[in-house]
Amino acid sequence: MNEKVTSLQVAELAGVSQSAVSRVFTPGSSVSKKTADKVRAAAAQLGYRPNILARSLKSGKSRIIGLVVAYLENYFYPEVVERISADLQQVGYHVLIFIGQNTALDTDRVVHDLMDYQVDGIVLASVSMSSELAERCLSLGVPVVLINRGQDDGRLSTVTTDNFGGGRVVADFLSSLGHERIAYIAGFEGAMTQRDREAGFRAGLAAAGRDLFARACGNFHHAEAQGAARELFATSRRPDAVFVANDHMAFAVMDVLRFELGLRVPEDVSVVGFDDVPPAGWPAYSLTTFRQDAARMVAETVAILTDATEGPHVPRKVLVDGRLIIRGSTRRHGAGA
Repeated sequence: MNEKVTSLQVAELAGVSQSAVSRVFTPGSSVSKKTADKVRAAAAQLGYRPNILARSLKSGKSRIIGLVVAYLENYFYPEVVERISADLQQVGYHVLIFIGQNTALDTDRVVHDLMDYQVDGIVLASVSMSSELAERCLSLGVPVVLINRGQDDGRLSTVTTDNFGGGRVVADFLSSLGHERIAYIAGFEGAMTQRDREAGFRAGLAAAGRDLFARACGNFHHAEAQGAARELFATSRRPDAVFVANDHMAFAVMDVLRFELGLRVPEDVSVVGFDDVPPAGWPAYSLTTFRQDAARMVAETVAILTDATEGPHVPRKVLVDGRLIIRGSTRRHGAGA
């Protein structure tokens, strides 16, 4: 077996100090290009690889961020995972991904597992955690950031879209098109994002002098959204517009309307989603939707984490603006029902 190459050997070959070798392989450290080039050339010649685990034991920092995601079939979350991973790598962190269920109990189990890896921070993507586990994380100095999920616990940082404002914008838009029988398909009832979207939507309808015509729950799942669409449109007096709490469900709803019930979108019914995931722009759906600014949400999340891992954790509640993207799934102004 070949002997393990040490940083001292690299330093001797490159003609630099051992600390210079350490700086070259430590993300964010200050080192000249000339020194870095010499060290990397020597390392390549000797076959040297820095021992990340040994460095973390010495520094007390693992440079690992735990990311917990509830489900990946919704296109919004693969984009978030990719962006978080790329942005954290840019500042010298690695991401350890765990898949959990959409319950606080399961999240607690996953986070307990994450703690065994001595992570420097935890990101929860659209999942929540118990206040007891939050207390444990914070007592150990592990900052927790929730992205696309609010939580009342003031000790946790959250990054969300203005869901209330987004729901209100959708209500204003559908009302302006002359719709009278406006329905809503809700997401997971326990999610603050769902509650805020619906509250904003109802407030917008009330301001326009309208009541919510009908409501069903799709629980943020494709099959349940299909069932919700069948339920809402099972009567002769059907909605003429429906706001669906996210795009993932809206695609299921549109498929049921068009291919099972023979309804035309938007001539018979307008459909609006929330997120603006890539398929929303595909000609097959051309979905009008409220866009979440995923890039900014991720940037805010990474900023909170890096600040917290380098100094005291100060909880922050960040609200990110979104905007309505109008496509072909909604009728045009002036068009009759």
